[in-house]
Amino acid sequence: MDTDEIIGQGAVYFEQAWTFAKGWLLSPAAWTQFALLVVAYLAALLVTRKVLPVVEKLLTPPEEQDSYIARARRFVLVFTPLVLPLLAYAFTGIGESVTRSLFGSGEVIAFGKRVFMFLAARILVRDVISDPLMKVLGKYLLVPIAALYAIGLLDEVMLKLDETVVPLGNLSFSLLFLIRFVIVGGAIFWLGRWSNEQSSSFIKNQQEMRPAMRELVAKTAEIAIFGVAFLLLMNIMGISLTSLAVLTGAIGVGLGFGLQKIASNFISGIILLLEGQATVGDYVELDGGEAGTIVKMTARAAILETYDGKWIVVPNEDFITTRVVNYSDSGSANRYEAPFSVSYDTDINKVPAIIEKAVGDLDFVLSGGEHGELNPDCELRAFGDSGVDFAVEFWVNGIDDGKNKFTPRVLFAIWNALKDNDIEIPYPRRVVELRDTRDQGTA
Repeated sequence: MDTDEIIGQGAVYFEQAWTFAKGWLLSPAAWTQFALLVVAYLAALLVTRKVLPVVEKLLTPPEEQDSYIARARRFVLVFTPLVLPLLAYAFTGIGESVTRSLFGSGEVIAFGKRVFMFLAARILVRDVISDPLMKVLGKYLLVPIAALYAIGLLDEVMLKLDETVVPLGNLSFSLLFLIRFVIVGGAIFWLGRWSNEQSSSFIKNQQEMRPAMRELVAKTAEIAIFGVAFLLLMNIMGISLTSLAVLTGAIGVGLGFGLQKIASNFISGIILLLEGQATVGDYVELDGGEAGTIVKMTARAAILETYDGKWIVVPNEDFITTRVVNYSDSGSANRYEAPFSVSYDTDINKVPAIIEKAVGDLDFVLSGGEHGELNPDCELRAFGDSGVDFAVEFWVNGIDDGKNKFTPRVLFAIWNALKDNDIEIPYPRRVVELRDTRDQGTA
């Protein structure tokens, strides 16, 4: 094809396009649709400005309220940015009905209506959704689908995706099925996670239940919720569980050995929750040296928080197979000791009474008991190199955070008591012998 033919063919296409555009521009139906589209948007904008402040005022609860009704009101309040595009979509739908009844066509206003739906989807992903998983699904699936719907290509693309089949052994599925599975699965499991958070919050607020029982009920509810979510997803997508038996059996055999530890930790976690020997809030120390307060117990491990703010993840199996020291049940009494020394020039028979009185006067030190076993007890421990070694044992409620909460105050009391009674606290003394080796060198 030479240059003249190309130019001629282009002129024909241009003339056809110009004829179509001129007919559209001079068409009363097209201008009517465009005018109704503008009117629908302006009406939606006016209604939104008038009604939305009233709705937001009614839905906004006082900050101090945290009831379920208040939470529901805050949840609905999040969707207020969608009011304008959805109202414009609804008003445009009314205009489309009018133009189709008058002129028998409504392509222009229908296109505008689809654009408003695209804007609603974009606002939903950008301003409303906060969950990371749903935000990704919305950004890469919902918004592109809404864009295809707006330009009128959604049906053709869906047909093409449905015709594209992906084989997987004895199973096969289309790309359209895969996209639907991802969208529906993401929505269902997001709803399941939200339901799990709500149920877990409700269960953990039941203070009449033991902490271990609360954790066990919360874990049971979590398993039940996600199990129901999985079965619901399979039912919605029309997948027979028997068709997955071969695939899941092969995967189970392959992963069984690798998941032994996970299964062991899961069972160990259930045993811990049933027995209640270690639960959230307890300060524990394991044989491996890990020590801290249990702040969370998951299906696989317990999370310990140390006094310097670090989190230690300890597998549940370690609580069953190793020795665990549980220091507290949130407020139980614990015994500590503070060592000190006095000079050999001291009458050591007076020291226990002085120290026991000084330590006993501290407000956080416990005393009493049936036989006075909670009273401070000062004991002679050894005759050291520089002085006589003592230690005072004392009881307190709670945990001494790494010997930095109670013990320093006890040592201050010991220091002041010894000074007030003119008792010397020894320190190492060394004798240095100097020898004159000059005579030996000249000999």
